[in-house]
Amino acid sequence: MSAVILTAIGKFVFMDYLNWRFAFVATAIVSWSIYIIYRYRNEKEILKYWGFRTDNFKLVARKILPFGAVAVIAFFAIGLYQNTINITWHIIPILILYPIWGVIQQFLLIVLIAGNMKDFKGVHLNKWFIVLLSAILFSSVHYPFVWLVTGTFFLALLYGFIYLSQKNIYVLGLFHGWLAALFYYTVLGRDPFLEMFNKIFHLSN
Repeated sequence: MSAVILTAIGKFVFMDYLNWRFAFVATAIVSWSIYIIYRYRNEKEILKYWGFRTDNFKLVARKILPFGAVAVIAFFAIGLYQNTINITWHIIPILILYPIWGVIQQFLLIVLIAGNMKDFKGVHLNKWFIVLLSAILFSSVHYPFVWLVTGTFFLALLYGFIYLSQKNIYVLGLFHGWLAALFYYTVLGRDPFLEMFNKIFHLSN
């Protein structure tokens, strides 16, 4: 959990303050992937326990799909109202790459925070408390962007309840990445592709 907190602090420092978005995201993905591999080599059953599994993929996907469909409609409705829809070809690589970052974020939030709180030895915490606290923590990381704070809060509520009943990080990460990408290009009117890679490749619109 300490490492999760450090990652969250790093987000504010390197992404929000220094604007080193790509460097931070790439470092976080690589670092946490190494941790996951290390734990797997020492404890073979840990991946399934965490939710890196495919046997219940369809079941979990069916639970999230209705919410995802409603969310996408809401994104476009808000975007049309605000005149913030900014979809370009840049969304294609983001839809491919963002789910990877989504899996890592869900691993940090759902597995290492909500999952650990649920499995504390000798301590029984109410499921509502676990999910609510996790949602507050996850949404607060997206401060000061009001739309992001609001959207991630409700997303984390849904994901928390689903994960505690059916563990599958792949589905959560996939939907997280896709919904986040659409959210940026519709509700926020931002282009995360340029925000991530502009400093490296000197891209333009």
